[in-house]
Amino acid sequence: MGKWMTVRVIVLALYTICVSSFSYGDQRPSADPVTEHPDLTPFGALKSGNESGTIPSWSGDETTHSLKQEKPLYVVTSQNQKQYAAQLNEGQIALLNTYPDSYRVPVYPSHRTAAAPEWVYRNTIANRQSAKLVNGGNGIHSAYGGIPFSIPTDETGQYDAQKIVWNHLARWRGISLQFSSSEAAVKANGSYSLISSDFMVTFPFYYPEGSFKDANNVLSYFIASIRKPARLAGGSVLVHETLDRTLEPRQAWVYSAGTRRVRRAPSVAYDMPVAGSDNLLTADNVDMFNGALDRYHWHFVEKRELLIPYNNILLSSHASDHRNLIEKGHINPDLTRYELHRVWVIEARLKSEFRHIYIKRRFYLDEDSWNIVQADQYDVRGNLWRVQLAYLMNYEHVPVTWSALTANYDLQSKRYFAGFLDNSNGIALKFNDEVPPKSQFKPQALRRMGR
Repeated sequence: MGKWMTVRVIVLALYTICVSSFSYGDQRPSADPVTEHPDLTPFGALKSGNESGTIPSWSGDETTHSLKQEKPLYVVTSQNQKQYAAQLNEGQIALLNTYPDSYRVPVYPSHRTAAAPEWVYRNTIANRQSAKLVNGGNGIHSAYGGIPFSIPTDETGQYDAQKIVWNHLARWRGISLQFSSSEAAVKANGSYSLISSDFMVTFPFYYPEGSFKDANNVLSYFIASIRKPARLAGGSVLVHETLDRTLEPRQAWVYSAGTRRVRRAPSVAYDMPVAGSDNLLTADNVDMFNGALDRYHWHFVEKRELLIPYNNILLSSHASDHRNLIEKGHINPDLTRYELHRVWVIEARLKSEFRHIYIKRRFYLDEDSWNIVQADQYDVRGNLWRVQLAYLMNYEHVPVTWSALTANYDLQSKRYFAGFLDNSNGIALKFNDEVPPKSQFKPQALRRMGR
């Protein structure tokens, strides 16, 4: 397997990460979500809605059953965007202006469907008493089984952008899951080809019976194998992602179907281009953002109301219908659903001693789930270059909020990269409550999966 194929297979696995009730024993401190910060949800969001009623209050038990019958309240276009400018960010405005005749934002009633199991809530609240940043923000310590920093303030009471981004990196995505997914680099003329893979992912950080010490500095294990096209089939990768990237960076191994050998893979991080993405994706674009925080200065900007992709049931049900979904310039906007939600806004500015293709990055995180739902990324001249979107939906049988599809739009070349395809109605994702054996995520397992 060549250098770029090695990188490509690794990022196929990373692309999904960066995606029943249990209880802990007495080793975890307890807290009552009703009496501690009653104005907040267990994940730290404001429980109340907004004054106008366009954002409802959070109940924790809202489902998506009735959403399929809803129609858009209005549609934002390039012609009427000024009317809704207060609820749009720079990236969405740029997409409307780049594709004035085809890109639009259909806006539906807002529903705060984000939810998690009760044991995740309890551990999230317990983490408020113990979780801390270490090694300059490149790691976390004494957090486990929940959002690390659901009240993301520093010792002075100011919001800490590094804690906010760590809430995305260590957010709730289930215990373990298996699924199949595809990705496509779409050219300016609308042409594309698919690469499809099978995945297994598990999160030791969220094992129901365990502790921070038991996690052994591991956030997640994931393993992937390419299914098609035939020329790539059988290539597989294993990645161990860590909680403290300074103490121990991620580890990766690859299996080549041609040589039938397993070997350690080179480091994949920062702005290394993702082979197979037509140079549209960097390694740390995967899962909206992943990896070490050390190349940027991180700043909290604001918390605001914003139109974001949410409850994308229709989009998910069409994710395997590529001819209807993938259009020239962008995905089919008629399949998307936007809602008004509160978001955390943080900004990363490149440190002078480092290099990266993005000199500035602005991230927007869903208040209720801590998913980065949009990333605006700027080139070395300070111009907005790429807009990345995660089209969220609620897998309420788990429950968990995660992407139905992701897209990274290059405003300059008018190309885009679509990932997490084939995720039709959650059927492709099989969430498991049981902790898988460690043997499934050892290097020798690559041979079995790659056959």
